[in-house]
Amino acid sequence: MPNPFNLIITLFATTLGAISGIGGGIIIKPIYDAFSTLDVSTISFMSGCTVLSMSIISLLKVKNSGIKLDKFKSSILAIGAAIGGIFGKTLFQTIKLYMENDKFIGSIQSFILILMTVYVFWFVKNKSKIAAKNIQNTVITSGIGFFLGMISSFLGIGGGPVNIAILSYFFNLNSKEATINSIYIIFFSQATNLLTTFITRTVPIYNSNTLLLMISGGIFGGLIGSSLVKKLSNHEIDKIFLYVLTLILFISSYNFTKFTFLSN
Repeated sequence: MPNPFNLIITLFATTLGAISGIGGGIIIKPIYDAFSTLDVSTISFMSGCTVLSMSIISLLKVKNSGIKLDKFKSSILAIGAAIGGIFGKTLFQTIKLYMENDKFIGSIQSFILILMTVYVFWFVKNKSKIAAKNIQNTVITSGIGFFLGMISSFLGIGGGPVNIAILSYFFNLNSKEATINSIYIIFFSQATNLLTTFITRTVPIYNSNTLLLMISGGIFGGLIGSSLVKKLSNHEIDKIFLYVLTLILFISSYNFTKFTFLSN
């Protein structure tokens, strides 16, 4: 994939990720799976670095935005997500070592993404009819964080739409609140995931110039997206979110077909 496209794709993905709270990796990874020749591990690593840069900038930008962030509850979620991120990374490495087949792993990841996206699309379309919870139990809260961190780390997406659906349902958050809380969780889970990668010396082979371009896209995407989220209404954020989900569904379906049926 030519270098300018790396910047364009990551800028586009992380801008949408910062607006909707999905991080951007869930857009970056399927696109790279579909159109690049990089292996699954390299894509996951580079996507994770990009999303981490976006989350740092977004959190700094929205610090004084007035959007609600329950630091205690969000920190419990984040700690759970960090531990879940380690578990998800270990699970990914174990399956990769056992199967020795990137296409099989890509097929599993794409299938899970399809299921997640369909569920979240249904939830967003019907959430006005669904009675949200307001979980206060610390153990349950950390367990939810663990699940979110594990699934995002295993899929190599650094977050995702399931964050928004679960945060909205279990903690009765509106779209803007769910967005910033999701990015807070993404920051901790991705930081832990990448730290685990370096500690265990499982950093894949990558092109440093490409990675720098992707991180640059993540930084600018965080700046643009976090500025826009303060100006958009909850309804407008939901509409953008649904468009993003549709895009993810199409790309993930293509990838599942490619990995499962079209690969040698």
